[in-house]
Amino acid sequence: MLKILIPTLMLVPTTWLTPAKWLWPTTLTHSMLIALISLSWLKCSMETGWSTLNSFMATDSLSTPLLVLTCWLLPLMILASQNHTATEPINRQRMYIMLLTSLQIFLILAFGATELIMFYVMFESTLIPTLILITRWGNQTERLNAGVYFLFYTLAGSLPLLVALLLLQNYTGTLSLLTLPFSPSLHLSSNADKLWWAGCLLAFLVKMPLYGVHLWLPKAHVEAPVAGSMVLAAVLLKLGGYGMMRMVVMLEPLTKELSYPFLIFALWGIIMTSSICLRQTDLKSLIAYSSVSHMGLVVGGILIQTPWGFTGALILMIAHGLTSSALFCLANTNYERTHSRTMLLARGLQIILPLMTAWWFIASLANLALPPLPNLMGELMIITSLFNWSWWTIVLTGGGTLITASYSLYMFLMTQRGPLPSHIIGLDPSHSREHLLMALHLLPLLLLTLKPELIWGWAN
Repeated sequence: MLKILIPTLMLVPTTWLTPAKWLWPTTLTHSMLIALISLSWLKCSMETGWSTLNSFMATDSLSTPLLVLTCWLLPLMILASQNHTATEPINRQRMYIMLLTSLQIFLILAFGATELIMFYVMFESTLIPTLILITRWGNQTERLNAGVYFLFYTLAGSLPLLVALLLLQNYTGTLSLLTLPFSPSLHLSSNADKLWWAGCLLAFLVKMPLYGVHLWLPKAHVEAPVAGSMVLAAVLLKLGGYGMMRMVVMLEPLTKELSYPFLIFALWGIIMTSSICLRQTDLKSLIAYSSVSHMGLVVGGILIQTPWGFTGALILMIAHGLTSSALFCLANTNYERTHSRTMLLARGLQIILPLMTAWWFIASLANLALPPLPNLMGELMIITSLFNWSWWTIVLTGGGTLITASYSLYMFLMTQRGPLPSHIIGLDPSHSREHLLMALHLLPLLLLTLKPELIWGWAN
């Protein structure tokens, strides 16, 4: 664990002490090395499930894929941000890279924590760098409004979680994830227990986000700079899913009855947010709403608590992390050239940037879950387990996949096909930096189809 954490911590002095002209190459190389070393976590899943243990941190088959995704994303964020921060003073560039690094440190500590209070503290700490990224480096003036939404939704959801965790500590005497599954089962029956159940899950449902408490997400995504959008979509939403998977195991037998309203919200949210995507004019907003729809499936998969549902949820979280991050990068390449996120104003780009269109095509197909990509595998497992739970859900999940296919194709056709508007002249060509960035997003996605057991989680 420390062989990843210490180099990540050392990225902070590296960022501040490197000469200006070497700043981006040095930090990129350093973070890429960390990402490559983190791949070694994938090979050691022991019989007990826990490995690389030390007194505070450990990895198991649930947290390993998310940890590797976190480490993989930092070099990609540095690659994506290089162009649009180049005009800023050098100290601001250093500050920007330091915020991204601190975000990675908090996320490694959150996913690796064996203590629930440590997980809670790190879960909350990720708010601070993300908030600074949105409010300082966002594009439009609404960024302050978006930051306030982001902060208060998340804080309002997570204060009940703190109280719930302290109550759990009082009752069981421990909050260690290593021993909690073996502690005597909680006898939950009273109304206070039901409130406690809701307190445990509310923070994670806001973070996911569940339809109904999702309003902060499109705002935050649209206003954030590209690295902010990437880390929000790829890793921060997954904190909610990870926390739910850890907590739901301890909340028996209440979940069977109490999860109905949340399941209904999640499944109805798939239909609603996908329909909203069909009428979006703003490219980043469309990708943000599609995230809410995919996370609705994940919430459903976790709440019905079957091995298939859990496995599907984890696979979909990893696949969605890579796909939506790639889509935000593509939206950003468009934005850097046309300075507009409105799809009507920048269409027909296939004529000018044909290779970018190939990346758009692969990313859009990954978003609509084309076989044999892991997106489809995760979605199919969740849909099957939901169908097994109640066969009425096929109406909602089937409709959701249908609309998902529609808006993914709509997004691709709107941005790439059709006549080129006359006001678009003299765009920059696509850079090799951007092609490398897209390859590093989509190659892992394609390679995971060859060895999916890396991200199966507990079913492995």
